[in-house]
Amino acid sequence: MSSLNIASRALTTNLAALQVVGHNIANVNTPGFSRQSVQLTTAGGQNTGSGFFGKGVEMVGVDRAYSSFLTIDALSTSSVAASDDARYQRLQQLEALFPLGESSLGVTLNNALNAWSAVTSSPTDSTARTVVIARAEELAARLRDTGAKLEDLRLTSSTQLEATRVTINTLATKIAEVNMRIVEASGAGRSPNDLLDQRDQLMADLNQHVQTTSVLGDDGALTVFVAGSQPLVLGGRASEIVVARSDADPLRTDVFIRQAGQDVPLNESFLGGGSLKGILQFVNTDLPNTVNALGRLTASLVAQVNAQHRLGLDLNGQPGGNIFSLAAMPTGVGTPGGAQVTPTVVDPTALVATDYELRFTTATDGVLTRRADGSTQAFSVVDATTPSPLFVDGLRFDFAAPANTQAGDVYTLRPYSRAAASIDVAIAQPQSLAAASPVKLQTNLGLTSSLTVESLRLTGGSAAGVPVAGFGLAWNTGTGAFDLQVPPPPSGITVVTPPGPYTPGEPMTFTIDNNGVLASYSLTLRGAPQAGDSFSLSRGTGTEMNQNFGNAQGMLDLRDVPSFGGVTLADGYVSVFSTLAGTVQAGKFAAEFSTTAATNAETVRANYSAVNLDEEAARLLQYQQAYQAVAKFLQTAQSTFDVLMNSFS
Repeated sequence: MSSLNIASRALTTNLAALQVVGHNIANVNTPGFSRQSVQLTTAGGQNTGSGFFGKGVEMVGVDRAYSSFLTIDALSTSSVAASDDARYQRLQQLEALFPLGESSLGVTLNNALNAWSAVTSSPTDSTARTVVIARAEELAARLRDTGAKLEDLRLTSSTQLEATRVTINTLATKIAEVNMRIVEASGAGRSPNDLLDQRDQLMADLNQHVQTTSVLGDDGALTVFVAGSQPLVLGGRASEIVVARSDADPLRTDVFIRQAGQDVPLNESFLGGGSLKGILQFVNTDLPNTVNALGRLTASLVAQVNAQHRLGLDLNGQPGGNIFSLAAMPTGVGTPGGAQVTPTVVDPTALVATDYELRFTTATDGVLTRRADGSTQAFSVVDATTPSPLFVDGLRFDFAAPANTQAGDVYTLRPYSRAAASIDVAIAQPQSLAAASPVKLQTNLGLTSSLTVESLRLTGGSAAGVPVAGFGLAWNTGTGAFDLQVPPPPSGITVVTPPGPYTPGEPMTFTIDNNGVLASYSLTLRGAPQAGDSFSLSRGTGTEMNQNFGNAQGMLDLRDVPSFGGVTLADGYVSVFSTLAGTVQAGKFAAEFSTTAATNAETVRANYSAVNLDEEAARLLQYQQAYQAVAKFLQTAQSTFDVLMNSFS
């Protein structure tokens, strides 16, 4: 009977082994399936008077080829790759909004500035003036369109975040359900391999959307954590991921985990990987950086063009108005105090493409953080009841009702967030272009040199600061410069900045104060002055303005004004695109590198765990031959037993 028992046990064992091999072959293309193998052991033996005889083979269980180290490595690298890829895809869409070549925004910007060249040549030509307005409208429309598309990209990214959130919560729920089934199946002391594979595949899918860490419990249940330490799955219970706008910053998206009815914020930097991380980085960092860069360009352009245009006079002799209109910069509301702070541009050449955070540590003192680079500076508003304005990066921050500030107040300020989308042209009539300069220059009758006037215009201050009469310039042979001659002090005119040394063809700049109103001038002369040469400057009126179009030249000269860290206004688009191009290139490199790392890690894991058909074919042959041999042994044992039984009959 021992031989029959050995044979029958060997038959069932090898048949089970064949079933495992068949199971492996059947699931060779099943995602997440781990190769399984039978674990065999001797069935022991029996000591008899004739010796120790074995009892055959037993199957201990079915194991799966699984390495926790390789699996964790594959999950983490694939999660990072998913994050980088999701971000890079969005960056590519962002880059497409800023083409180069003739269709670029930079060409449109330069066309608008260069259009003033025709006005300087033909100042009364209505066609040249109409072209200036048309080019301004084209630029404004292009900026608005780009601003609108940036907002569309933000909305579609937010929609993708919501879809990712739903997927994460669905996968977490499924993992919790499989957890319970594994706990139940493990109660019998056997490893539910297929359920474990199913859970591992769910974990792989989950890590494509959010990076996780996990701890295996004694009962077989897996506890899944996100953002370092927040439990997403705990046994058979799954928490919920929530995506919402930030209370402190409506344009920022925050991620929470809902536990026991409470939303716990997740630190974005702790998310690690997954498409949620990649899209969140794009929405909260990459996109705002581009919006700020374009908004700064728009705000600086509008401020400089409008300021210069207001220094001139139109064909009717009236002061120029704004060429462009722009929505007021968004007001920041302090929390929890509720005081408001409004930014305005005071120096368009000093603007920095960034958001700001104002945090009061006391009722009057605090810290200002520039989000672009994290730099901070202390500030004080002197009086909490009527806070004094702050000046930073070419901006002025004014506090308004309720004026009181208090410790703990935090203001998030996005001064450039809606600049591009809100720009428009504020001038419609060609005759309204203020090409003329409001200052008139006359040479003295005694001028005998070849000195000629090339250009004269205001560069700052106000046209109201130009005196009606009574000041001029006289050549000083001893100093090689022109001296400003002003009336006695009772006239209220004082020299703020005198002209520098004279160089033919080079502009001389000077500033005067007319009863508290400043006016800055740029005067370019050619020729060799002689002793006694002098000029009188005064405010022009009426048709005299039709003879002096220095302000049109001033508008044209804006092209060369350093406005963005040394970059001129004409090259302002280059500063926008170059920053974006650098971000896109870095995103591409990160995506390619992390994808390669993830592929390599998955290959190593698959080589360890996946089904190899050649190996399975060898095992199939091995167990088939063993089965056939055992069957033959059983047949022999049966025949021997029959002979023995017949011998007693």
